[in-house]
Amino acid sequence: MTVKELKKFFKDHLVPARLYNMKGGHHKNRICISNDRNGWEVYFSEGKSKIGLMQFATESEACQRMKDEVCKVMEQIYGLSWKGLA
Repeated sequence: MTVKELKKFFKDHLVPARLYNMKGGHHKNRICISNDRNGWEVYFSEGKSKIGLMQFATESEACQRMKDEVCKVMEQIYGLSWKGLA
């Protein structure tokens, strides 16, 4: 899965854009994905802090983790589950 595919998945499944950011950086209270010369990162942005920072070697691994994390948030906040969806 690529970032572009993940973004489409989120849009297709009506995930509110305020829950995530696909460009990295510091965005208040959002799950973020970013990449740099050291690889891929997924984290929760709170102010200038990267909470729960996870690093990955591939885009696919990072996208899958971000999808899993956003899924958890959707279940907790909205009671929606993607179980059984690709």
